[in-house]
Parts: sequence; C-alpha cells; structure tokens
Amino acid sequence: MPLAPFDRLPDHARLWIFTADRPLNADEKRLVGDSVEAGLAAWNAHGSPVQWGYELVHDQFLLIGVDETVTELSGCSIDSAVRQLKALEGRLGLSLLDNSRVFYREGGGVRRVTRNEFRDLARSGAVTGDTVVFNNVVATVGELRQGNWEVPLRRSWHAEAFPVGRT
Repeated sequence: MPLAPFDRLPDHARLWIFTADRPLNADEKRLVGDSVEAGLAAWNAHGSPVQWGYELVHDQFLLIGVDETVTELSGCSIDSAVRQLKALEGRLGLSLLDNSRVFYREGGGVRRVTRNEFRDLARSGAVTGDTVVFNNVVATVGELRQGNWEVPLRRSWHAEAFPVGRT
C-alpha cells in the first residue's frame, strides 16, 4: 500500500521537490527510481505505513507526494526520508538536497544558477518577469497540478527576492 502512482495522489497530498544539480542520464534515473522505491518502501510514521508516490520530472526534479490523510508524517519520518536521499546523493555524486539554487527555463531547457547569479541576471534584464521559474516551494500536489510550479517569475516568490531591472 505505501507506494502509489504519483498521478493518483489526491490534490491535498503534501509535496516535496528535490532538485538534482544536473540532468540525470538514463542509468542515473533508473538508480534514483530504484533507490527511492527501495529506500522508502517501509516508510512509516509512528508505526503506520505512509502512502506516498514519486515522479522524476525533466530529468532533474524528484517530486515526492504524501497523502497525510492516510498517515500523518512526523519529524522522525521526514528525517528518515531525507537520510535515504542523502545516501542516494553519495551514490550518484550529486546534490538533491541543496535548495539554494534557482532553476528556470532558458531556450527550452532547464538552467540552474546560484541566487547571486540569478540576482545579476534579473538586474541586467537577462531574465524578465516572463521568464519561467521553478517554484520549488509549492506545498501540495494540487498546487503542482494547478500550474503553480513552472510559473512566470512575476507570479512567484522570485519576483520579490530578485527584482527585475533593479540595481
């Protein structure tokens, strides 16, 4: 019961978005899938199994959703999932837990830069209010489905943090 197809999770399911610092190749994607499934197969909170699902998007974003109406997560259960991801980072030699980067669309692809680099791009006009950014703080699967993940910069928290055209 714990693993559910991601597309069958309810809109109210809690969502975490983990970002790989580079696109994954086919072998790495398979390893991520196998590792997430094996590592979280026995995921539980206070002894009750957690109903969860995952999806790997754009070869770079690991989405994990949890239906907390089945089992409410505790700090310990979240920590156990994070430990599994840290172990996976070591096996793949990449970062999944570094949320200090900004991801945005450029030329049909996904670009990852530091916050300072993104600030400079915004100031110079290289990114605009229409630049599509990844709002990796969306909290539920429903927000993701409603189109609140890949959004124009002007509709995201990015607009306040990185004012466009201001020096």
